[in-house]
Amino acid sequence: MTDTRNSATDEASAGPPPRRAMIYVVDDDYGVRTSLRFLLESEGFDVRTFRSGTALLGSSTRNRADCLVVDYKMSELDGLELAYRLRKLDIPTPIILITGHLDERILAKASSVGVRQVFLKPNLADNLVDCVRNAVNAEGPPVGASP
Repeated sequence: MTDTRNSATDEASAGPPPRRAMIYVVDDDYGVRTSLRFLLESEGFDVRTFRSGTALLGSSTRNRADCLVVDYKMSELDGLELAYRLRKLDIPTPIILITGHLDERILAKASSVGVRQVFLKPNLADNLVDCVRNAVNAEGPPVGASP
């Protein structure tokens, strides 16, 4: 009897491992950036962080993410202005906005600049991961607020 578990044909047919989705996190709060990076990496994503919208816009790789997770309130450039500028550059990457305060004005503006979903910061974890997965796979609900 021959053991074929590690045969050359099995290895050749397996091919390279699938590419992991690249998520960019943009937040001016180091603790939030670090936490989101840990959360998303623990779920199997590759993550790159930026300390500001300006840093992302200045990056030569600004259009290589599969999804962006962007804070609304940042000192240099708020998340909605960043989304607007990315869309003006014809960068169609799905954007998920996170905020500590949510109102109808933010939701309306988010929708107008192509933000996929808006999340309140205290309640991110599982909901955010699911939304990122859906955005990467181009599934899920359109713009809306999530608790």
